Amino acid sequence: MAEKTAYTTIDEYIAGFPPDVRERLAKMRAAIRKAAPDAKERMSWQMPTFWQGENLVHFAAHKTHIGFYPASSGIAAFKNQLSEYKTSKGAVQFPFSQPVPYGLVEEITRFRVSEALAK
Repeated sequence: MAEKTAYTTIDEYIAGFPPDVRERLAKMRAAIRKAAPDAKERMSWQMPTFWQGENLVHFAAHKTHIGFYPASSGIAAFKNQLSEYKTSKGAVQFPFSQPVPYGLVEEITRFRVSEALAK
């Protein structure tokens, strides 16, 4: 079984994908950064992560989708807006066959920032 690459930066992570996926990942990163300008970027669980006192959101490329992980509270608060996507308790899948709703990613990230700041 091949070993997974141990990424140390988000730049390194994004660079490891084909151009079309890199573009989506870069746009995800930009949308999150816009909504969380004070958050620190790091890798956590081998996923790009934005941290501000706690993990705000993670994102990752998969075989057929971009996964976005805004914790269970982010999924619950935006349940209606996420209804057309496959979700689980703390994740949503944005399929490669559809445009990523970057504006919604920003809204959810802003919500997570407000949650983190309220603690």
